[in-house]
Amino acid sequence: MLKIESVEFIKSVTSVSGCPKDGFAEIAFVGRSNVGKSSLINKLVNRKSLARTSGTPGKTREINYFLVNRKFYFVDLPGYGYAKTSKEMKDNWKGLLEEYLTTRETLKLVVVIIDSRHPDMESDLQMTQFAEFYGRHFAIVRTKIDKLSQSEIANAHKASEAFYRDYDFMQDFSAENGRGKNDLLAQLENYL
Repeated sequence: MLKIESVEFIKSVTSVSGCPKDGFAEIAFVGRSNVGKSSLINKLVNRKSLARTSGTPGKTREINYFLVNRKFYFVDLPGYGYAKTSKEMKDNWKGLLEEYLTTRETLKLVVVIIDSRHPDMESDLQMTQFAEFYGRHFAIVRTKIDKLSQSEIANAHKASEAFYRDYDFMQDFSAENGRGKNDLLAQLENYL
């Protein structure tokens, strides 16, 4: 299992030209606004506020780089799908996401984060199809699993496994209680 020994915020960029050029591997985290992306990253690295969390969807507006173990990056990408954002801002985010996902040679895995309570959202499916189209390895992590009963979890599993295709792996996760953390870290290690 991947052991997180150190993590530090390196930079935020608003264009791919500003991304690090050191050649370190990158694992990118992407998901709809308010899906729990920042909370997931914080839980993985055992820090309460490394990645900024907010009650306001759409808080992440740039690409945020976190250097882990001084060997690789966790990359926090802007959220998608938030309705109360201007069309111009949405277009900027979309362009930034597309350029990042299509051009970063150091990108080893895209972790598409979905809300386990809404396992079959069209915007999430489009993100996985986009990653697949460009030949990216991608995984699906179902967050907020702690908010579901056992039968709801089983239904979410069936729905998401029928809805998505060609993912490398699928994992449940709870930023509240840490469920799935060790399993996810073990999976991520395979891409580094």
